[in-house]
Amino acid sequence: MAELQSLDPSTPLFAQFKERTGPIVLANTFVVPEERAESFLALFRRQAEFMRAQPGFVSLQMHRGTADSRLLMNVAVWESTEALATAFGSPQFQRLAAESPDDIVSYPHVFERIDV
Repeated sequence: MAELQSLDPSTPLFAQFKERTGPIVLANTFVVPEERAESFLALFRRQAEFMRAQPGFVSLQMHRGTADSRLLMNVAVWESTEALATAFGSPQFQRLAAESPDDIVSYPHVFERIDV
């Protein structure tokens, strides 16, 4: 399973799941070894297919770092943290997540929009 790391150690993902707010954006940056990029994307597509069918899902985009970067970043919009937490914690998604190789590192963080 991919290693989950906190982008902000003071607010790990599971603490963010307890915050009742929405709509929210999940920004998840993955460090993926070059030789695993295509197989990781194939697995991610299966995970995305599952998430798209979940209540509260709004949209999803995957981005690749430039200049031969090993980074991929998923940006997903959800109606609420509760909807995301429910989908993330489902046994079906956890089985899919367990297929991710151990040498993948994931930095998920939940954001809410602010006016500037």
